[in-house]
Amino acid sequence: MSAIFIAIIGLIIFALGYRFYSKFVAEKIFRLDPNYVTPAHQYKDGVDFVPTNKFVLWGHHFTSVAGAAPIVGPAIAVYWGWLPAVLWVVLGTVFAAGVHDFGTLVLSVRNKGQSVGTLAHRLIGQRAKILFLFIILILVLMVNAVFAWVIAKLFISFPASVIPVFIQIPLAIWIGAAVYKRKTKMLVPSLIALAVMYATAVLASKVSFLQIDLVQYMGGEGGAGLFGLGAVSTAFFIWIIILMIYVYIASTLPVWKLLQPRDFINSHQLVVGLGILYLGLLFTNPEITAPMTNANADISWFPLLFITIACGAISGFHGLVSSGTTSKQLNKETDARFVGYLGAVGEGILALIAIIAVITLFPSKEEFLATYSSFTASSGAGLGSFVQGASNLASGLMIPPEVATTIVSIIVVSFAATTLDTSVRLMRYIIAELGVEYNVPVLSKTHVATTIAVVSSAALVLIPEGPNGFGSGGYLLWPLFGTANQLLAGISLLLIAIWLKRLGRNYAVVLIPMIFILFMTLIAMFQQVIFEWSWFGSSSNMLLFVFGAIIFVFALWIIFTAVSTLRGKDSSKIK
Repeated sequence: MSAIFIAIIGLIIFALGYRFYSKFVAEKIFRLDPNYVTPAHQYKDGVDFVPTNKFVLWGHHFTSVAGAAPIVGPAIAVYWGWLPAVLWVVLGTVFAAGVHDFGTLVLSVRNKGQSVGTLAHRLIGQRAKILFLFIILILVLMVNAVFAWVIAKLFISFPASVIPVFIQIPLAIWIGAAVYKRKTKMLVPSLIALAVMYATAVLASKVSFLQIDLVQYMGGEGGAGLFGLGAVSTAFFIWIIILMIYVYIASTLPVWKLLQPRDFINSHQLVVGLGILYLGLLFTNPEITAPMTNANADISWFPLLFITIACGAISGFHGLVSSGTTSKQLNKETDARFVGYLGAVGEGILALIAIIAVITLFPSKEEFLATYSSFTASSGAGLGSFVQGASNLASGLMIPPEVATTIVSIIVVSFAATTLDTSVRLMRYIIAELGVEYNVPVLSKTHVATTIAVVSSAALVLIPEGPNGFGSGGYLLWPLFGTANQLLAGISLLLIAIWLKRLGRNYAVVLIPMIFILFMTLIAMFQQVIFEWSWFGSSSNMLLFVFGAIIFVFALWIIFTAVSTLRGKDSSKIK
């Protein structure tokens, strides 16, 4: 079966969803007002609250939510066959992710740009707010660990990607200064920056001294490294420290100096990357060699499919970005449909090509099944399979394999880095909120909160226990990341449903995906906490058990409180 057929059907459904369903939600459910004064104008401060052109903001929002997760999750989930993965990505994007991302953005805009964690106080009470903030804090901490781990591993595996990725930073700062101080249009400078990045990628792929290979600098894979850690572990440690220094700076700078221009460059990079992959698909016309469904799977797809693919179908982290940073930059309320819903559609398109890249990579069904021999094996093979498969698709445009591999790795690293520094910024906001809540003023200071976020993230990702040895903290937390992420999405949908009910509007479009995602996620988390992660055993299982149990109990408490609120009558005023 040709993979082009799947791509065409998926893209048509995405287009129809945005054209008709999002319009219905915008006009009949959320009732967007073009004259509403958004928080970006109400509280304009030039740091966090900055009115932004919708195309620039879409670039920032899209690249903040489209990290490595919409690639890694689908690339793992094809273990159960390509059909379940494709259906969840396509239908989940249109009916769940789009409404969730769009809804959390509008809810925040209508309430002073406050995050969903803060809004939980007004919607379901003070205690629920505190519990929700702690769930969010744990989630963003895991996001920081997971994505830092992914970036460091990619830098080690693809050293040619390092210089092209880092050269983006001074280019973005130059663009930010040109746009906000000299009022230059952002489009042309960002395209120039993208051209410089890709030219550097071509050179780095061909010229060895432009490749920053820390493992080789430490004597190769068998080298002793520093302090007897070994060359690979030393390289990993160094990259994590560099990344943490970068995100500290990036998350404390005003958004216009680095965050927005870099994300705008990345939005073009994503469009170019997706164009390369989909055009490559058209020219190579590969056959699907992976099975439609895997009858020999060692673990059932129900309910794990719906937490393995989070970003790319629905993701609670998107609601944090929508209500945490994007809502503070929305120029007009009517831009929310373009930024929020279309941002989710863009991620669905990325997840779809990630699936196609993997299911067309292998020469035969037998070789696919040999690599994806178990769910554990698929978890280790997913990201590497995507990079190889995407490089094969790009070869259809006559791009040399080594250049294609570098470009694909740059795309993944760029998006992961965007998510990482946005997540650290969000973590800083949450720590500051908790400082206010518990009357600890020092936590509200920017550099104190950021230091806590960065140090705790580095400590978590550098946990030296688990199947990958030193620096496997991010890897260990991946199973919990999916469940926590989906719980957050379900609770955010519940908050939107309460808000819509109080406004006297039809909230079925939110209620149905909310019930579905909460049901699937709670079952999956219960199975994992009770049956898979025991208190006894390895320290890695204990880590998962403790984090998982805390999140599970907090989530149940919030859900019971919120459902009671949803079912009851409430006379409180909310916009």
